[in-house]
Amino acid sequence: MNAMNRFANSAEAPAFDAPQILRRTRRRRTIGIAAVAATLIAAGGGTALATSVAGSSSSTPVATSKATNSDATTMLYLFPDGQSIPIDFAGWSLVEATAYMQKTQTKLGTVTKKAVKGCKPGSVLGVSPHAPKTVKKGDTVAFTVCAG
Repeated sequence: MNAMNRFANSAEAPAFDAPQILRRTRRRRTIGIAAVAATLIAAGGGTALATSVAGSSSSTPVATSKATNSDATTMLYLFPDGQSIPIDFAGWSLVEATAYMQKTQTKLGTVTKKAVKGCKPGSVLGVSPHAPKTVKKGDTVAFTVCAG
């Protein structure tokens, strides 16, 4: 028994390098997060990730990059540098459309309500002038919205 006690007391305690272990754990975690983010971006989820991280408080829809089938709801906005972008207001509420108009510094013209079966009340059914005519800063745009 004394021999076992002497052996137990003579053995050195293992040395743990806690700071190195902590650095290694953080490095592995960082590499894992970077790998997941790269996979999401490569898979097309990067836009959703960037949007959720940015925490945008605006609920205004983003302008479309191409015109849809209905030119009646598409406004072709001409920037001062000569570049034009089609903005499809189909399905937007009047509140969202007017908020976007403030961003482009265009004026809200007349708002006409039209009863159409199956449309969401207050959603945009048409804009005037619509594509292919261009609208620039300071122009007035009229909307036709669903009456419900």
